Amino acid sequence: MRHMRIPSLMLVLLCLTWAPSGASALTDEEMNNIELYSRLDPGVVKITSRIIEHDLLMKAFPAEGTGSGSIIDSRGYILTNKHVIGTDKLRVTLANGKKFEGKLVGSDPGSDLAVVKIEVPDEELTVIPMGDSANLKVGQKALSIGDPFGLGKSLSVGVISSVGRTMKAANGFLVENVIQTDASINPGNSGGPLIDSSGKMIGITTAIFSPTGASVGIGFAIPVNLARKVAAELIQKGYYSYTWLGATLINLFPEFAQTLKLPVTSGALVVETVHGGPAEKAGLKSGSGEGRIGKGVVMTGGDVIVSVNGVQVSDVDGALREIHRLRPGDSVRLGIVRSDGTSKIVAVTLGERPRQITTGQQ
Repeated sequence: MRHMRIPSLMLVLLCLTWAPSGASALTDEEMNNIELYSRLDPGVVKITSRIIEHDLLMKAFPAEGTGSGSIIDSRGYILTNKHVIGTDKLRVTLANGKKFEGKLVGSDPGSDLAVVKIEVPDEELTVIPMGDSANLKVGQKALSIGDPFGLGKSLSVGVISSVGRTMKAANGFLVENVIQTDASINPGNSGGPLIDSSGKMIGITTAIFSPTGASVGIGFAIPVNLARKVAAELIQKGYYSYTWLGATLINLFPEFAQTLKLPVTSGALVVETVHGGPAEKAGLKSGSGEGRIGKGVVMTGGDVIVSVNGVQVSDVDGALREIHRLRPGDSVRLGIVRSDGTSKIVAVTLGERPRQITTGQQ
């Protein structure tokens, strides 16, 4: 019996037709994700610290909290969130499973950032390179590497959902240009890097918006341009320097202005200045009398700040946003309106904010 000869081209086509399903090639984006995770995962660490919790009877007991961090220097410096750091006994676990004792170099509650150091003389560390967060675009890819729930390393992929967000830190300071992403961020991811498609850090994942206590797909990251400045000062001197006006400010609302008979209806009202502080030295006037607003009492007669370096401000947050763009020693021009209706520009040489000051002082 004669055998039928099948042309070689037809044989190739038949083999392609009979190939099992599910064997499709990876996309370029998938390959990019895989390459980035493989390259950068060794630079992301797990941080375990002892924290103090309370039971139903408010009795304190020690517990362990976990978070993530990024190696930012081959000498063993690690960038993370301040809220990841507990009371003491920091333990850092590298991607290869090796554990080291971590030492807190410094922390900054105003940006929720901290730097930890490990001594690894015989270990070659992978450093996560810092990028630029100044020109991020909504829609560009964002990847988060971390240790969610302490279950082990994982990669989440999403996009930058929004830029220019403002977040209030635990000490009341405003953190500007915060990045919003839909890359999944869960407890344990805090302190880990948010990475762009080139493999550079663009942010430090820090919080989620969650009315239920679980991730709802809206995460926030501290911009890397701020983190770079803060980390450098934490390594250098253990803390980050903020500008200091030396005054207590409150928001001026129309009802306040009407009761206090002020000529403006919005701004930052100076109710007190620190003796010998920058504001007093520059001639800013604090409150000299008392006025009653409802059941509250407020100092009257103080100047109202209505502009900072030519930028109009309507409240305390707006004034501080402009002031905190500057550094200690810089001069700032404050547009003020006095209680008698006169307006003027006052130049103030900003000081360095004392590390322990009265609540409400700026």
